Amino acid sequence: MGIIIKPIFTEKQTAITDKFPNRFGFIVVPKANKVEIKNAVEQMYNVHVESVNTSRYDGKLKSRYTKSGVVEGREPSYKKAIVTLRKGETIDLFSNI
Repeated sequence: MGIIIKPIFTEKQTAITDKFPNRFGFIVVPKANKVEIKNAVEQMYNVHVESVNTSRYDGKLKSRYTKSGVVEGREPSYKKAIVTLRKGETIDLFSNI
């Protein structure tokens, strides 16, 4: 299994990428460290990574109403990595679609 699970396509991450065109966000394996994330991004996208910032998120509590009553659960927790590339380099995340 790889280190990178998927790239992040949210409004907040899109605003960060618009402001800083060399920063991209990824959901990564929770046990991965910064060096492993850097090597995985460089190998996968053929770019040079300057820095990696990581943060862990707890899963949100969710509830919904059904015929049998209220069903409560939790979304899974995850780890997010913001990767900064060298000046002038970029990643085309939509090329695989």
